[in-house]
Amino acid sequence: MKKIPQNLVTLIIPILIWSCKEVNTNSNTCFEIYNLMQIQEDSWNNGNIDGFMKSYWQSDSLIFIGKSGINYGWDKTITNYKKTYRTKQEMGTLKFENIICKPLNDSSHMVTGKWSLKRHDSIGNISGYYTLFWIKKINGWKIIYDHSS
Repeated sequence: MKKIPQNLVTLIIPILIWSCKEVNTNSNTCFEIYNLMQIQEDSWNNGNIDGFMKSYWQSDSLIFIGKSGINYGWDKTITNYKKTYRTKQEMGTLKFENIICKPLNDSSHMVTGKWSLKRHDSIGNISGYYTLFWIKKINGWKIIYDHSS
């Protein structure tokens, strides 16, 4: 029987531990993030894009990936939202359905789920999936990376 090289074991074991770790979606941090996402949902549904954007890292280093490609920066992201969703009718009713809350370490979490916008028939409903990377900053948990499709 062949012996597994030590450097391979050193690489594989942390990956296996991380991938097999059962995620407790009831953790305080996941609840805190889910509450922030509820505030985002409420802000959106009240036609308040500025309030919705409060959970995003207000930095040029924010990354948002959507149907138009990769965008960098908080300013670009909020500008795109306001350009795309000019009225409350276009914004519709947002619903998040979080599927996975994966702690990466004490100060970062990955949240994956489904989003949907219910709108008048003339505009049409849309939906997709998201992966959000949340980082604990001085001023609370912030989204630093959003890939929504």
